[in-house]
Amino acid sequence: MILFGTIVNGVAIIIGSLLGIKLKNFSDNLKETVMKAIGLAVIVLGISMAFEGEQFLVVIFSLALGGVIGERWNLEGKLNEVGNWVEKKMKSKADGKLAEGFVAATLLFVVGAMSIIGALDSGFRNDHSVLLTKSVLDGFASIVFAATMGLGVMFSAIPVVLYQGTIALLATYIVILVPENFLNLFINEITAVGGVMIIGIGLNLLGIPKIRVANLLPAIIVTVILLIILQYIPSF
Repeated sequence: MILFGTIVNGVAIIIGSLLGIKLKNFSDNLKETVMKAIGLAVIVLGISMAFEGEQFLVVIFSLALGGVIGERWNLEGKLNEVGNWVEKKMKSKADGKLAEGFVAATLLFVVGAMSIIGALDSGFRNDHSVLLTKSVLDGFASIVFAATMGLGVMFSAIPVVLYQGTIALLATYIVILVPENFLNLFINEITAVGGVMIIGIGLNLLGIPKIRVANLLPAIIVTVILLIILQYIPSF
């Protein structure tokens, strides 16, 4: 079953989030300490991912252009509107953090080499070992995130399943059509761009002035376009 690893990953996030929500009755001091500890860990993760890139100018241009597009589209505002709507429908007491938890968890669980490589292995070789390993990591991470950021973390399972599932279903065509060297470059640069965004999430968790990380999401698409240009127009 091609989507087995992806489905397990989504279920692990949901179960971990539900467990985390059950554990959310911490004192305010404990919540603050845990949140800042997560923030520091997330920053370290983001830095390690950012150094995966080989074309740092691509990372810079992607984030700059992606930020312009994201601000124009006001992605952060739209996500907050969706979060507020879901909170009202579910009568959730998420203190307005549903969208924040959703964005933070989605970026952590989606952006990175394991998502792409694991989905390709699932689709092309029916090997789910990478995604199953990722499921364990995401499951534990979602427990901690949901305990401090609430219900929004659980909804990150939706884009994870859609993103990885699409790659898995298209894996055969991707491997045939995309040269291996370009695919490796693509994975590295997407990981680097995602790493910078994850650093932004970590800074937000530390309570440093708000970075509208969701407005940087178009940087991923810009990265793909720039890499294609560099691949087929070497003189660019």
